[in-house]
Amino acid sequence: MGNRIACCVMAGLLLGGQAPAREQINIVGSSTVYPFATVVAERFGQSGGFRTPKVEATGSGGGLKLFCSGTGLDTPDIANASRRIKQNEVDTCRGNGVTEIIEVKAGYDGIVIANARDAARMELTLKDLYLALAAMVPNPDGSESFVANPHNKWSEVSAALPATGIEVLGPPPTSGTRDAFVELALEGGCRQFAWIAKMKNTDKQTYKARCHTIREDGAYIEVGENDNLIVQKLNVNPGAHGVFGFSFLDSNLDTMQGAVVNGVEPEFDAIASGDYPVARALYFYVKKAHIGKVPGLMGYVEEFISDRASGAEGYLADKGMIPLSPEERREMLPAVRNRQPLAGKL
Repeated sequence: MGNRIACCVMAGLLLGGQAPAREQINIVGSSTVYPFATVVAERFGQSGGFRTPKVEATGSGGGLKLFCSGTGLDTPDIANASRRIKQNEVDTCRGNGVTEIIEVKAGYDGIVIANARDAARMELTLKDLYLALAAMVPNPDGSESFVANPHNKWSEVSAALPATGIEVLGPPPTSGTRDAFVELALEGGCRQFAWIAKMKNTDKQTYKARCHTIREDGAYIEVGENDNLIVQKLNVNPGAHGVFGFSFLDSNLDTMQGAVVNGVEPEFDAIASGDYPVARALYFYVKKAHIGKVPGLMGYVEEFISDRASGAEGYLADKGMIPLSPEERREMLPAVRNRQPLAGKL
């Protein structure tokens, strides 16, 4: 009789829309943050007491969409992102009842333009990257107008570059790496044209369309959220380049090399100092409503932000993540430990 009653109670809960209790932390999001989150999850699981968290690489945009879908235990607890959450994503979260989001700035990463080590190493500028990969570029006749990108070879972008075809493998629009690459590299190069830079104040919509839109004629090839797949493809195609996070370059230096950008090599110290021009912050977002409901959730967060993990000498630095400065850590840690949520407006 007792078992029958228990079964009926459970069935009633499920029919009422309440998901059963979950014993494992559910993490989604950025493929760049994925390897760091996975290492932390494994260390946390090995420490005893809690199951190893489940970590999935869905892309920053895809992860935040899942994260913001609600507060039920059938939704993720944490979303990793290789860029800061956007205001429209915060608004979506709030519209779905996710009203308290804890932001954790985890560290920094560089975005590299890499190719196989047995090929020639490129030395590029942000302007080169814009002229090679933007959908629309300044008219070659010198007039202040745009044309569909006519450049098929790197030498057509700059006489200093090789006469090889432009073939760049990179992430899709759902990726935070792509968002950051577009903002830092393409827009950075776009602003080198003074008349376009002025448009940011006079015609912001056109400015963003021209400076943020990647070409779709085959020169840039979307390869999904798996950065390891890009590395594999570059190894069999020495003529191609790939766009991905520094950590993937750092773990594949035996076969990969990063292009020099604006005269700066993509190295740990150059990214940490801010000298490397294509670098961005890495984040993860915690659903405050799930703290106390999902076992070990704040314990995982504490492991990630600990000195042994993300400090200057932490094990994540060994994996290629650039630590926050001491000042940034001092500002971030109390807010996270006090479970201070983001304000409604960023």
